[in-house]
Amino acid sequence: MAIKALVFDAYGTLYDVQTVSAVTDKAFPGYGDYITQVWRMKQLEYTWLRTMMGDYQDFWTITRDALAYTLKTIGLEADQKHFDQIAEAYNNLEPYPDAKEALTALKGYRLAILSNGNPGMLNALTRNSGLDKYLEACISVDSMKAFKPDPRAYEPVHKQMGLAPDEVLFVSSNGFDVSGAKRFGFRVARIERVTPVALNEEIRSSTVIGPKTMFKATRMQIEGIGHGPDFVVSSLRQLPEVLATLTKSAA
Repeated sequence: MAIKALVFDAYGTLYDVQTVSAVTDKAFPGYGDYITQVWRMKQLEYTWLRTMMGDYQDFWTITRDALAYTLKTIGLEADQKHFDQIAEAYNNLEPYPDAKEALTALKGYRLAILSNGNPGMLNALTRNSGLDKYLEACISVDSMKAFKPDPRAYEPVHKQMGLAPDEVLFVSSNGFDVSGAKRFGFRVARIERVTPVALNEEIRSSTVIGPKTMFKATRMQIEGIGHGPDFVVSSLRQLPEVLATLTKSAA
């Protein structure tokens, strides 16, 4: 069946989670990189834990809990105002440089986000970055009370857009999300922002493996559990080529 819509993951795919470092560096000089990486890793771990335990809390609560956990590991504290300002960085992430260009090039298709973010976070994020004007919908897993890659998390695409899985090209750079979306039945394009070769070289040439390298190794590689992507590209700009291939194969 022909692709009618592209549905994008938000955090790490359209938006660069590393841009919170501008806030964490300023808040705690010398610890910004550590906070940025552990905060994101713990944020994701809490989504998986809460989904598995059947103890759902929305993504904003999880984001704040993960930040509190991270600061505690260093023995740092922030007053309520300061803490709120740091957490707010996730509502002001910068899009990757290729995001607006790609969305503009894809304007003939229905475009949407499917994200762990709750509706308030997604609305703020897309409005603050200006990407809202390119998107038909910002779909949250919040209505299902389950986070990716739980199969329930992908169901809102059909419920809100009326699309069958094989009418959707799902786009993500997160390995767990790629596997979940493929297992659900979407056709999937993975944005490979860090190649295995580049990661190998970075690790083997380093005398100390820092938090950012650990993040690349654990969160920016394809998962080895099957359900891999249909396409792997290095940039969102290559998505029109993916669609052309799909169109040709369907002809």
